[in-house]
Amino acid sequence: FRPQQWGCVISLFAAAATRGITGAFDEQTCGCWGGGVGLGFGNQYENFPGGVECFCRFLSTGNEDSEQGRPIGEQMLSSGLGRMADDFLKGERYLGNPEDALRFVEGLPMRKVPAKFVAVMPLDAIDPERDDIKSVTFFVDPDGLSALVILASYGKPDSDNVIIPWAAACQVPGILAYRELDRESPRGLVGMTDITARKNVRATLGENVLSFTAPWPLFQEMERRVEGSFLERPAWRALQQSKG
Repeated sequence: FRPQQWGCVISLFAAAATRGITGAFDEQTCGCWGGGVGLGFGNQYENFPGGVECFCRFLSTGNEDSEQGRPIGEQMLSSGLGRMADDFLKGERYLGNPEDALRFVEGLPMRKVPAKFVAVMPLDAIDPERDDIKSVTFFVDPDGLSALVILASYGKPDSDNVIIPWAAACQVPGILAYRELDRESPRGLVGMTDITARKNVRATLGENVLSFTAPWPLFQEMERRVEGSFLERPAWRALQQSKG
């Protein structure tokens, strides 16, 4: 993205998956404040108009009743930022109140990545000997998601090997996957439950898609387990054949 210009990070993930495009982000080209947080460029919510307090109102009930936030929203309106101003003043309503939103923000595993750039690229463009790979993300229909959930648990002694965290779509393959790398046994992450991101990439990915992110060690395990697994058995083949 251009420096300081809005863009949805997940749209470049979608472009990598569907068009083979490689995208790169730094702190000035991460598209939005949530994208900067999700990619690991620290607490970018501090740079949101009005700071963290106004962001928490934006995520929940809005800034119309905030002495600090209302003039900012009105300035957005006068600048022609109608949709952003409406969400800023009335709230996205993804959480019930600013206090819950603050707890969500404080609970995010924010970090500053030890690199200038974060890149997203097609899987066949990476070189495991050269690239510092953190995670692999699939965009899948319900059948594909089912298969990945099963494969992530294949050979594991327990059954909580995949989670569905509530977060922005770009935070799932970013900081939430980074956090899984700190675990002895990283879990898979189901994403694209962020309806704002779903709206932004509907034209690219279609309506019947969720994401599955495998931290790199888990992806390698899953790849090794394909041979001899359910993927070679009739049930999976029948599902694929039924799609024509």
